Amino acid sequence: MSVSVLVVDDEPLLREALALQLAEAWPEAQVVASARNGREALELFERHQPIVCFLDVQMPGMSGVEVARRIGARAHIVFVTAYDRYAVEAFAAGVLDYLVKPVARERLAMTVARLRERLAGSVASSATEALLAQLAARLERPATATLRWIRSTVGSTTRLIAVDDIDYLRSDEKYTLVGWRGDDGRPAEAIVRTPLKELLAQLDPVEFVQVHRAAAVRLGAIDHLVRHDNETATIHLKRGSQTLPVSRSYLGQFRQM
Repeated sequence: MSVSVLVVDDEPLLREALALQLAEAWPEAQVVASARNGREALELFERHQPIVCFLDVQMPGMSGVEVARRIGARAHIVFVTAYDRYAVEAFAAGVLDYLVKPVARERLAMTVARLRERLAGSVASSATEALLAQLAARLERPATATLRWIRSTVGSTTRLIAVDDIDYLRSDEKYTLVGWRGDDGRPAEAIVRTPLKELLAQLDPVEFVQVHRAAAVRLGAIDHLVRHDNETATIHLKRGSQTLPVSRSYLGQFRQM
């Protein structure tokens, strides 16, 4: 029996990755729609009436929890989150299922097994308004930046990069290129297996700012900024020849420079 699925995530690469993983883990599942935000998710849900919804918890505007509250018991909900600290205890009660990004193949297989069991038993989604209200309240609390080190692993070698030494972050599809300064002051780069969005959520927003969909910079690392005629700009760093693009959407935060 074909099972209609809605996938919601504001990161296009993560939406595509989850759809591919589902195709492998759950051949009966058919992704009937993919949404970029909560509002689009609700529109597509009403249009396609999917049986299962995979909802990113944190999205700009309407969160996945709020989307779930509006869907109610009309679909089985699986939250996809990079921040399991928000709701693991509640999810562990078996009321809802959840996946932590990046989604592991084995964990997705468990989720699919649970969904198959629910669907075979025609058990309605047991999401309760009280639980979703509790999760929504947790999401409204500002996240505390606690990341002090970023771990980069290549083969059998793991490097710990102090956040204070980082100059910039660049998105490389599902990975992130980290540019930092070593003890000798020379610029260096490393790849970490964490998307840019997830890293930024764990860094101090006063110190690190996003300047492009695929780039972020530590403000203290900027030497100067060159504006262009098309309302974009280029950031030049104090150390190294690396430059970073500033897109029109993010240029406003440099208005005082």
